[in-house]
Amino acid sequence: MISSTSAPRKPSSLTERRKAATRMEIARAAARLFVTQGLRATRAEDIARAAGIAPRTFYRYFATKEEAVAPLYAAGAQRWTDAVRAAPAELPVPEALAHAVRHALTPGAGVSATSWQWVRTLIRLAGTSPAVRKVWADVCRDAERALAEVLATRTGARDNVAEAAAHGRADDASGAVASGLRFSAAVASAAVRVAVEVWATREAAADGPEGPAALALRNLAALRDFAWETEPEPGHGPEPEPGHGPEPEPGHGPEPGPHA
Repeated sequence: MISSTSAPRKPSSLTERRKAATRMEIARAAARLFVTQGLRATRAEDIARAAGIAPRTFYRYFATKEEAVAPLYAAGAQRWTDAVRAAPAELPVPEALAHAVRHALTPGAGVSATSWQWVRTLIRLAGTSPAVRKVWADVCRDAERALAEVLATRTGARDNVAEAAAHGRADDASGAVASGLRFSAAVASAAVRVAVEVWATREAAADGPEGPAALALRNLAALRDFAWETEPEPGHGPEPEPGHGPEPEPGHGPEPGPHA
């Protein structure tokens, strides 16, 4: 699930596209050095030199050397979210998720087999370095938010999100997604993330029965009874059984009625 930025907003202007390209060049240089000489032995200055930039330019893009691989993590997450968005509109959510998995996680469809070896390397790196693991977790969290908005669009629950975004209220736009859809996005994201992480710890081929796509599809199949598109209505939770409600605290019960 990797190949390229921190969260999912695509660059629009020429300046933004150039910055995104520079970030990606730095990320690729960092990944190569982490693999060839190790994370601990690699300095930010080494990454800058390999990317053909000055150290001060490096620090304009990334605060630490570990953060430099964030664009590689985020590109895969972006690809997954885009694949869900691009799934045929008539598909219900579970089928759209499976469709997206086949597109984004199958070598040759979304990412080349060679790129999947980089995926494995970078996921393993996150497993051995707390600092890199935090970068990976941050990217996954951003992707989860983006997926929630995609699901809101697919299920017709997008009006509040669109209105908030149109008025530049990004926080409101995020909060406007119903909690049920945010939970669905978290569940779907976990199904894919765990599949990729489990595959990365093993030696199975990316396109085989134990590859990331196959594992993710099995995870999603295990959720066949999950209510992907429903939002619980307020006040419709389970009613307490008679006699099992909370007891009033001493001195805080109902006031006695007036004496006759």
